[in-house]
Amino acid sequence: MSLDQLKYLATELAFREAGDSEKILPSAHIFQRTEVTVFEAVVYNPVICLILQGRKEMNVGQQFVELREGDVLLVSHDLPVASKITQASTERPYQALIFSLDLSILRGLYEQVGEAVSHKDHATSLSASKADPAWTKPMVRYLELMNTPIDARVLGPMILKEIHYRLLLSPIGGMLRNLLSVDSHASRIAKSIQWIRAKFREPLVVGALAQVAGMSQSSFHEHFKNVTGTTPLQYQKDLRMIEARTLLERGVPSVSFAGFQVGYESVTQFSRDYSRKFGCSPKHLSLIHISEPTRQEAISYAVFCLK
Repeated sequence: MSLDQLKYLATELAFREAGDSEKILPSAHIFQRTEVTVFEAVVYNPVICLILQGRKEMNVGQQFVELREGDVLLVSHDLPVASKITQASTERPYQALIFSLDLSILRGLYEQVGEAVSHKDHATSLSASKADPAWTKPMVRYLELMNTPIDARVLGPMILKEIHYRLLLSPIGGMLRNLLSVDSHASRIAKSIQWIRAKFREPLVVGALAQVAGMSQSSFHEHFKNVTGTTPLQYQKDLRMIEARTLLERGVPSVSFAGFQVGYESVTQFSRDYSRKFGCSPKHLSLIHISEPTRQEAISYAVFCLK
């Protein structure tokens, strides 16, 4: 029943977001698509994503997840993710309810219940399961506040705290609990992730990263991969590729300009890494913004390569 209610409320919230309505519920967002997509690379911040309709596939490093209606995805760390929508139509769009996770709320909760929760070995920063009424019921109550701004300001933070609390204690909240534990491997890796994100254009020095995390280089490599599903070098490369693709889509002057902007000194190496990540040379995306006569041909080629 909660899922049906969420679908109804999500449709109303999506209508509001498409217009000029004031953002009453800052922590909730509806993501909709009416067509299937090719793989898209983005960086996920800590979120919980509930699939209300349609299907989606995604992977982080070697971890692959397929999400269907009624599934929920929890992301505990900043992660470069490749995903594609596999089921969507005009009559039945893909629809997902996304809640941003507030680490300050989680930390406050952990201080209250930390001793009562167990840490989880082999937890991953990307976890999926079927939706639990313990989470969906407060989500319904939160979305119902969209029509009453005063209630949203007063009651919204309390309901958000309940949602965070339910997630923290849930079976898929293992990495969240690990992350919040003082001096845990998950919290140390989170520090190194923030360092990489802030300096992704600069050469990666693993020794310096290991120092940020307070680990030996061998231990750092092991725990970084356990948390993120990939290596520090690949993580940085994924960030660079995502930023480069954004620059090319915005119509920067050239492929070489995009490569230099994300930290590459060699255009050849940049093109090689980009092609390996997205399946097409960056010059084909760049062509879309160069001349109108070649625009349609370039778009067709890029779409074909990304299938």
